[in-house]
Amino acid sequence: MAKSIFERLGGEYEQQRDYLIPCVTVLAEEEQAMGIWGQRHLDYLKQYRKVTYINLLTSGRLNAYLADIDRQTQERFERLIEGMKQAQGITERLKEENALEWTGRLGNIKACAREIVDREIIYA
Repeated sequence: MAKSIFERLGGEYEQQRDYLIPCVTVLAEEEQAMGIWGQRHLDYLKQYRKVTYINLLTSGRLNAYLADIDRQTQERFERLIEGMKQAQGITERLKEENALEWTGRLGNIKACAREIVDREIIYA
């Protein structure tokens, strides 16, 4: 019987009952810290970008990619919050004078910043 392309490239098969299963392993990659942004992007890749997910996984670059997405998103999120706080005049003085208003306005800013980074980075 003629060898398959897989066998000609050095691949091997393993007999399991009546089937020949290719012996394939995923490249080991260094574990990197990943926060909530990386986890959310991972979920998005698994659900909507399966080919990209599989390519990153099998090439051994998935963790590095997700850690980078997480870092970029966190930096963008923090810059957006600071910019919006300055534009809306939310200061430490407001926090001292009216903590409830400060908390509400900061919560609105964080929600807006979260929507922006979701649209620009996480779900893009």
